[in-house]
Amino acid sequence: MAAVSSASTITFLFVVGILCASYSRSVDAKPKSPSAFVKNTIKSHSIVIFSKSYCPYCRKAKAVFQELKQDPFVVELDERDDGASIQDALSKKVGRRTVPQVFINGKHLGGSDDTVEAYESGELAKLLGLDDTVEQEEL
Repeated sequence: MAAVSSASTITFLFVVGILCASYSRSVDAKPKSPSAFVKNTIKSHSIVIFSKSYCPYCRKAKAVFQELKQDPFVVELDERDDGASIQDALSKKVGRRTVPQVFINGKHLGGSDDTVEAYESGELAKLLGLDDTVEQEEL
């Protein structure tokens, strides 16, 4: 009987240990900081636009990529609970608080005017590695 009791005790302690380990990992897991989110988002996507859904300048920047038939990763800051914190982190990174802020292949291109200017000059197509035959229209 003592052997059964000690085997049950060991099994019980094993299960409790697994449960405690699982619980402590989930409790210790912290959400990414806004600056880490910005950094990882820029690193993970070839085209990133930090935007606000209602902003006409953001719409203009997004239209440039639509014209180029490119699908940017768009972070709509006004549609996120942490949008203000992300915008603060973005401001520290680029030195401006305005939106949109556009990144190509990890590098900061700028805002709406910068994006349109790069598009019209053909520089944006070069940065994206697109064929020079893409027609550029006045936005």
